[in-house]
Amino acid sequence: MKRTAIFCGIALLCSSVFAQAKNPYKEFGFKDKVNIKTTPVKDQERTGTCWSFAATSFIETELLRMGYGQVDLSEMYFVRHAYEHKGLRYFRFHGKVNFGEGGQAHDVINVIKEFGMVPEKTYRALNYGTDSHIHAEMAASLKGILDAVIKNKNRKVTPVWFASYKAMLDTYLGKEPTKVEIDGKSYSSVKEFSASTKFNPDDYIEITSYSHHPYYSKVVLEIPDNWSHDLYYNLPLDDMMEVMDYALANGYSVCWDGDVSEKGFSHRNGLMINPEMKIAEISGSERLKWEKMSADERKKQMYNFTEPVPEVKVDQNSRQVAYNNYKATDDHLMHAVGLAKDKNGTKYYLIKNSWNSDSNGMGGYLYMSESYARMNTVAFMIHKDALPKKIAKKLGIK
Repeated sequence: MKRTAIFCGIALLCSSVFAQAKNPYKEFGFKDKVNIKTTPVKDQERTGTCWSFAATSFIETELLRMGYGQVDLSEMYFVRHAYEHKGLRYFRFHGKVNFGEGGQAHDVINVIKEFGMVPEKTYRALNYGTDSHIHAEMAASLKGILDAVIKNKNRKVTPVWFASYKAMLDTYLGKEPTKVEIDGKSYSSVKEFSASTKFNPDDYIEITSYSHHPYYSKVVLEIPDNWSHDLYYNLPLDDMMEVMDYALANGYSVCWDGDVSEKGFSHRNGLMINPEMKIAEISGSERLKWEKMSADERKKQMYNFTEPVPEVKVDQNSRQVAYNNYKATDDHLMHAVGLAKDKNGTKYYLIKNSWNSDSNGMGGYLYMSESYARMNTVAFMIHKDALPKKIAKKLGIK
């Protein structure tokens, strides 16, 4: 799944008792300006469910902000119900709509609206003989059922096909729970537990920025994983980035969706950068200079993950061109939980990934540069109160 704004007011320093990013990069001189309290980094393992892990982390963090306390929610509860909705939609569209493991942050919100949410211990969804999530076989099996129903030569769809489809989900993930027990308390239904958290799914909105749609309006974002064709608020690029900065500076985390296929994305190094110089773009006299450089000199001007490099100045047009040419695609969802600056004063966003806490030297976190964010942010989700007042007014949001 698969980016200048105002660096807002007084930095909100939320010292966390939970796992936060490590910072081994002395050469960058990172200084965190905002570090929002969040829950431990998890691992999506061998699944394409980053959307659920990112959105679940976002909701857990919202519950902390709201004073509910720390809770470990089940990502797979959302995955299971999203597959039900996705299967019905695939059937209704005669197989002419996206079906797969991917999704969007609103898929989690939509499940909560209709069914609620449950703790991880209530629904582990590991019925297939492993200790980790592996979904390729399940996804292929579910699609096989759907394709068989759609291509049915009997010219009459049986009334039990959806029951068969849900039974497949039961087999792989387990039957959905009917009650919840947590911290010594019992809830007679999933919705009763969900209501106890005071989480209101209607308080959350998604933001994007593309010039082929009118600004300050709600639009269908044309990305394959928006299979439900949900609506996003479309803002000019500078406004979109101002919203992201304002939210984080005021203690609201951000569920981020964007492109991680760029060479400037390095989870191992804990960095997401957008350097000015790219070898494929170097020609003429610049090419001659390049060829005379030492390996170390070249590295400093390109994808250097040991010290800052000059980065691209991204505007609305360059961002739109990247989207139009499939250069900036929705590859991955992650969770933005802070703001930082390097020794040169360049702004970065502190990003929580879902590839486990031992996957890099940053405890599973990354620093994303402002240039990378301006180019490669496809969309993000926030609480509606995280909007600057002037932008909320333009959008008609109270």
